[in-house]
Amino acid sequence: MFVLKLIARNALRHKLRTVLTVTGLVVAVLAYGLLQTVVDAWYAGAAAASSGRLVTRNAISLVFPLPLSYENRIRGVDGVTVVARSNWFGGIYRDPKNFFAQFAVSDNYLDLYPEFIVTAQQRADYARDRKGALIGRQLADQYGFKVGDVVPIKGTIYPGTWEFIVRGIMEGRDESTITRHMVFHWEYLNETVRKRSPKQADQVGVYILGIDNPDNAAAISRNVDAVFRNSLAETLTETEQAFQLGFVAMSNQIIAAIRVVSYVVILIIMAVMANAMAMSARERTVEYATLKALGFGPGFLALLMFGESMFICLVGGGIGMLATPPMAAIFKQSVGGVFPVFTVSPETMWMQAACALVVALFAAVVPAVQAARVRIVEGLRAIG
Repeated sequence: MFVLKLIARNALRHKLRTVLTVTGLVVAVLAYGLLQTVVDAWYAGAAAASSGRLVTRNAISLVFPLPLSYENRIRGVDGVTVVARSNWFGGIYRDPKNFFAQFAVSDNYLDLYPEFIVTAQQRADYARDRKGALIGRQLADQYGFKVGDVVPIKGTIYPGTWEFIVRGIMEGRDESTITRHMVFHWEYLNETVRKRSPKQADQVGVYILGIDNPDNAAAISRNVDAVFRNSLAETLTETEQAFQLGFVAMSNQIIAAIRVVSYVVILIIMAVMANAMAMSARERTVEYATLKALGFGPGFLALLMFGESMFICLVGGGIGMLATPPMAAIFKQSVGGVFPVFTVSPETMWMQAACALVVALFAAVVPAVQAARVRIVEGLRAIG
């Protein structure tokens, strides 16, 4: 109890310095947590991808579609249980800044995505309406879409103004499920394209495959691609997670920069903290010499320095960690729907605590050694 009281009094001796140091720690720990959460949000789509789904696309590029005739041949590959179609629509809702994903999908699409929950009535209404659409909950909350609303989308890949009627809201199975997209009938898109430009009809952007055993994903992928080897449109089949990571890889440099910045912040506050502890150690040279003269050993003096550093980092790091979830919620609202999932993970909180601990230990090493090595004669020389 005596040691703890002495540590607390030492930490609060220079209140302004302590407050500024704690404030710096709060900002650093908070910034680190938010930056790591941004990285996690970037990978959210890939993290939520199922290992039981494969994606087959054109081996050259996603820009080039696949023929509709491939569907039956893919379905005949051993291990494939379900084959769904999906085309990227890429339309604009009122204003180009109102970007969200739209997909034309086959009717069995939801069978492959149990994480999207739609009531039986809404699903039946959607199936009956050729212009019907299903809206994700996050998207519905952002734009205020309700069942029965008419959503006008201006086509970019497929010209013209398309009107869709909201027939259902896709709820997420949990908070990690991204529901910031819209799906509508692939047949409606294909029929319209056939009328306007027959040569572009019966084309599929990607095939989504359900498989019987995720452990056989690699073998099934090879078998699917083997069917279309040396054809006019060769395929590339990969897991849904690998498919999603392909998009993330396009921004790897940005993600790497964010990671670097998050650690630079910690290094800066580490230097600031070390300087503050060094100043404290220099100011207390006489006190440490006196304590040694009274019989206290070097270990006790080192304990005081480490304790003071731990105390300051505990307060600053704790406040920073507690502030991270509410600040993340504010940040998510301020950036709109850029990050559909922006939740501070337990791993990030543990990393914040670890960073605060490292800062505390690093900042106290040199001052603790200096305090332990204080010689009584030199320390008391200035007295009198």
